[in-house]
Amino acid sequence: MNNLTFGDDSYQYYETIAGGAGAGLDHHGADAIQTHMTNSRLTDPEVLETRYPVLVEAFSIRHGSGGAGRHHGGDGVVRKIRFREPMTATLLSNRRRVPPFGLEGGAPGALGKARVERADGRVQAMGATDLVEVEAGDAIVIETPGGGGWGQA
Repeated sequence: MNNLTFGDDSYQYYETIAGGAGAGLDHHGADAIQTHMTNSRLTDPEVLETRYPVLVEAFSIRHGSGGAGRHHGGDGVVRKIRFREPMTATLLSNRRRVPPFGLEGGAPGALGKARVERADGRVQAMGATDLVEVEAGDAIVIETPGGGGWGQA
């Protein structure tokens, strides 16, 4: 799970961000999919940018993050949100220290990671569970884990 919240006295927003699904006996893992959360979707970028003082600068597949194997794990995503006003943001995520495991000789998926790219050029790593104060011009970048591979390649 990769949960991002941000807000202030006027705005509050919560999203769950997809990762890569693990591979199985007869299939590759799916890229960029919710595997542990059901009945949730991300807000369309155009709607998010209209209703909140943020810009969605990137939302793409994190190529190569799925584990290798006879069937490869699905790739996670990269999501980058830039803030146009100061906000408080929190991250609640997992698979930051222990990678998504592979099965039957398949390789693990890549660890997730997150950071704040400050407007002044500094980069601040975020922990799996973290709270940060962001200023106008700062961006949060979240790279979600890939899924584990299945079987020896």
